[in-house]
Amino acid sequence: MTALGAVLLAALLVWGARASARRGAFRGDATVATIVVVIAALLALFIFYPVGRALVAAALDEHGALAPGLAAERLFTSDIWSLACLGGGTRCGVAVNSLILATMVGVLTTVLGLVLALAAQRGALTRLPGGAGMVRLMTVLPLVTPPFVIALALIVLFGRTGLVTTFLNETFGLPRTRWLYGLAGVTLAQVLAFTPIAFMLLQGALAAVSPSLEEAAQTLRASRLRVFRSVTLPLLRPALANAFLLGFVESLADFANPVVLAGNFEVLSIKIFFAIAGAQHDPGRAAILACVLLAFTLVAFWLQQRWLGRASYVTVGGKGDGGVAAALPTGLGRTCAGVALVWIGFTLACYAVIAVGGFVRDIGRGEMTLSLSHLAAGFGIDTDNGLRFTGSAWDSFFTTIKVAALAAPLTAVIGLLAAYVITRHRFAGRRAFEFMTLVSFAVPGTVIGVAYIVAFNAPPIELTGGLLILVLCFVFRNMPVGVRAGVAALAQIDGTLDEASATLRASTARTLRRVVLPLLKPAIITTLVFSFTHAMTAVSAVIFLATAKHNLATVYIIGRVEAGEYSLAIAYSGVLILFMGAVLWAVQKITGGAKLGRRGGPNLVTGN
Repeated sequence: MTALGAVLLAALLVWGARASARRGAFRGDATVATIVVVIAALLALFIFYPVGRALVAAALDEHGALAPGLAAERLFTSDIWSLACLGGGTRCGVAVNSLILATMVGVLTTVLGLVLALAAQRGALTRLPGGAGMVRLMTVLPLVTPPFVIALALIVLFGRTGLVTTFLNETFGLPRTRWLYGLAGVTLAQVLAFTPIAFMLLQGALAAVSPSLEEAAQTLRASRLRVFRSVTLPLLRPALANAFLLGFVESLADFANPVVLAGNFEVLSIKIFFAIAGAQHDPGRAAILACVLLAFTLVAFWLQQRWLGRASYVTVGGKGDGGVAAALPTGLGRTCAGVALVWIGFTLACYAVIAVGGFVRDIGRGEMTLSLSHLAAGFGIDTDNGLRFTGSAWDSFFTTIKVAALAAPLTAVIGLLAAYVITRHRFAGRRAFEFMTLVSFAVPGTVIGVAYIVAFNAPPIELTGGLLILVLCFVFRNMPVGVRAGVAALAQIDGTLDEASATLRASTARTLRRVVLPLLKPAIITTLVFSFTHAMTAVSAVIFLATAKHNLATVYIIGRVEAGEYSLAIAYSGVLILFMGAVLWAVQKITGGAKLGRRGGPNLVTGN
């Protein structure tokens, strides 16, 4: 599709939307009609169309003809569904391996996230200076960390020539093994990487539990343990279900940690990648594996809804609640604090490896001599004949910043406009439109990458190899975050403000521009920051879309890992962490805190 064709299509959509509004659709509101029609068309083109093409490609032969028998042959093969490892064999199929891994990671991240939330919210860490703050700090690091940093740190610590492995070998004579490369290593890396997400969910849910319910149980002489087991824990059920679901889905879609640590333990994301980029180029097989991955994700969503049922978990009502949350049982509180301290220490050790690894000769082999050679190789600058960026990492770094800077505002605009029409306007098909805006959240990034390759690799829409496909991938992958942030923010803004503007005969477009958007500043900032940082660190979708001309930071780092250049990969990871930490700090300083309804002036208490 040419640029002229895209412009003509956009004009046609806008004309059609306004024409439908003139005929009474969307209650005659041309602005709402335009927003809904344009966004729905974009979602259909960049989410439903590529995913649909990927599903169809699973049933096509090498000549492009429909072959359902071939699809069944591709699907029901032993290397996908084999259960040999459960019966004494050496390997299971990739689907079975992925399910085992995702289930283990989902359970472990949920349990560990609950333990950390209890320790930070109600346990002994609340009484230690900086204890709860340290746990919360650990939740920020994943936002600015490439997804394979933990895997790199684990190799440096526990690989065959790792620091801990060498120490144990030289001190206690323990043999060097490859235990890290397989299920154990991938599970450990993913648990460390995804636990902070579970912690954030469960901490918020724990803070929202009404103390009056726990006090009522204590009044009836229930012990601390029984209060926790029969009152607190059941009220956390939705958060526990969501934490498990996120851990499960993130593990299924994760590409970075398995590509570094999986070894002979094959999972779906790795198999999909090599079906596209390997010597046996087979898009049909990649599509069938992507369908299996998508099916697992959708089944997980369905099971979560079945488990929660229609029970009510409301704990915050309209009445004031000044009660004190129930203390944890003594043994449970100490256990949670102990586990939290171990987790904090282990996580800090991993990040210490990243902090030091880029500045020594070879941390992976224990050569700790100070050296800047890795930084010079990646980020060297020549000033002899003017400023020239000579390091091999600069091109991918600048490309990543460019893609993230283009994708973030588009994500915010589309997401918040969609949230506005969903929450503020009633029109036929509103529920279906809301579903369309959220469906990409349920599609793993690996599936999105395969779908874009299948759909946009040939006319009429040929985008692969260019910068635009990277931007579009990030925009529509991250858009649900903008939608949910906008919905949450608009829920706190009284709709009578819109009505007052309409009463003064302001159009919907003017109301949106002059009234709504200024009040959505926190949601806009949240969406921009999330979209930018996620675009800087994502890998599972764009690993298929990046090229030598338009390479990305995460793809470059994975290339260095595969080449055995761990020190350069660690140095680049450290640069990314520092850059995004600086971005978050700058955003915090620029935006400051929310000060709605408060004006500067005399002190109301002292009168000064």
